[in-house]
Amino acid sequence: MKISIIAVGKLKEKYFKQGIDEYLKRLGPYAKVQIVEVADERAPENMSDADMQAVKRKEGERILSHISQDTYVITLEIDGKMLSSEQFAARLDELAIHGKSKIAFVIGGSVGISEAVQKRSDLALSFSKLTFPHQMMRMILLEQVYRAFRIMRGEPYHK
Repeated sequence: MKISIIAVGKLKEKYFKQGIDEYLKRLGPYAKVQIVEVADERAPENMSDADMQAVKRKEGERILSHISQDTYVITLEIDGKMLSSEQFAARLDELAIHGKSKIAFVIGGSVGISEAVQKRSDLALSFSKLTFPHQMMRMILLEQVYRAFRIMRGEPYHK
């Protein structure tokens, strides 16, 4: 399975980079995982609705340029479907069984995900009703993907 994490913005925090590197290393035997960073759009401090839509649209175009037609797209959205770790593992397993070997997870920027990206999404997924920094979500997502592979293979870890 080939997994891409397409995220808006650069990761600057050393502690997040270390955690992400650890999960990328752990995922090595299970899947090919790459992180694609797309530039975030500079935005004024007090944005109007039109400004927010313009930022989302530009970031969305950058995101979509990294997604091929044969990719199953999972967007991380606060109003998305909530799954347990076991349900998430089952969903990934089901995708693999049905020949969906390319999966892209999309983590939007600070103002969210564009309508075009939402339309391209095959699954809107929420990890919580809480809002997390998008930099932190990269590490949380990688941990859950790793956990899912361990669950799928019946290996200890998820308890």
